[in-house]
Amino acid sequence: MSTTDRILGGSLSRRAFLSRLALVAGGSAVALACGSEATAIVPTATTAAPLSPTAKPTTAPGSTGGDSAALDSIDAGPIEFDADGEKLLGYLSRPTLPGPHPAIVVVHENRGLLPHFHDLTRRYAREGYVALAVDMLSRQGGADSFADGNAMRAALGRIPQDQVVYDGNAAVRFLQSLPYVRRDRVGATGFCFGGSIVWRMAVGNPELRAAVPFYGSAPPLEDVANLQVPVLGIYAGEDSRINAGVPALEAELMAKGKDYKFVTYPGANHAFFNDTGSRYHPQAAEAAWMEALDWFEDHLMDT
Repeated sequence: MSTTDRILGGSLSRRAFLSRLALVAGGSAVALACGSEATAIVPTATTAAPLSPTAKPTTAPGSTGGDSAALDSIDAGPIEFDADGEKLLGYLSRPTLPGPHPAIVVVHENRGLLPHFHDLTRRYAREGYVALAVDMLSRQGGADSFADGNAMRAALGRIPQDQVVYDGNAAVRFLQSLPYVRRDRVGATGFCFGGSIVWRMAVGNPELRAAVPFYGSAPPLEDVANLQVPVLGIYAGEDSRINAGVPALEAELMAKGKDYKFVTYPGANHAFFNDTGSRYHPQAAEAAWMEALDWFEDHLMDT
């Protein structure tokens, strides 16, 4: 099955309608666009509880967005996990309700694992997912050992892409090992650099159940035949560099009969989803968040 949407927003899904209705009514709905602590809808904080015996929280960070009842329903914090003897770092959020729950690996932009992605895992946790944002600079000391996003971008550029894909798949395996995760319901989402990594995870890892790459460059077209994962590709209308590879990718997906959907948002540019950046596009980010939630609900929750 394949569909292509070239609209801003599109028709509202059941989840989108209910979420927006809750916002209008003053209820507790998840923030519609992924953001940082400084820009959350309701700046409330709570203490993160321990995540699991196999995870190692190192601090007790606050969590933002939503009302206090929603905040009390998740645990969140930094963790360490093993990847064939190597220590990887990340930030994991999960519902406190009894599981097991579906899970999502989050792959950050090329400026590293900044607080924006911590917040995104908490937003997914409030939707019922265990969400793990992987620090792709773990082997270089982690994001905290770099001065700023520019330094992280330079360091990420020196890491072989196969190594980053490997660490993304290691995060999938780690989530599958957790007692509160449904082993057969793990997806992945990524942004910019991370969107490209998620495309490569999708064409190479049949353990994934769904993928949502945001404005990621296409995987090698010869690998599309191996794709066993339904993919929602999110694109920006003004992102000429990434969009140049979309027609050939879509043609290959269609030729191979793959399950995918592409959504492009006119007027939005690369990195439009990140509301801590200068290219943030509120309307496109809101619509893309709803599309992602619907995709994961369809493929991780309802099957």
